[in-house]
Amino acid sequence: MKFILTKKDVIALNQEFDTGEMHNEASLEFALNYAGKTENWTKALAFIVRAILLDHVFKEGNKRTAALLIKTYSEYEGYSTYDDKIVKLIKEIIFKKISNINKIEDMIKDAIKY
Repeated sequence: MKFILTKKDVIALNQEFDTGEMHNEASLEFALNYAGKTENWTKALAFIVRAILLDHVFKEGNKRTAALLIKTYSEYEGYSTYDDKIVKLIKEIIFKKISNINKIEDMIKDAIKY
């Protein structure tokens, strides 16, 4: 199944916490483009999460937006998540500047209850 979120959807997630004002729109568009090319929804999430956290897609609320994205898209796919693991993976990506998509995907998979 293709990743179906759009830029408008991701902005709406950010608007749960802030204004949705973009800081690095090009990075989000690039990540969404790559996400749309994979059938693997966790890899698609990894592209978007990486952009939000490391490229600071929004002026404010990037960490909360990434957490909500992981949680809501996992639920859309029929899974629940370990919220404590989501918090941990976000901190780890930021502090260790993890940019490897496969590593981020593994971290996301670890936060999903299968």
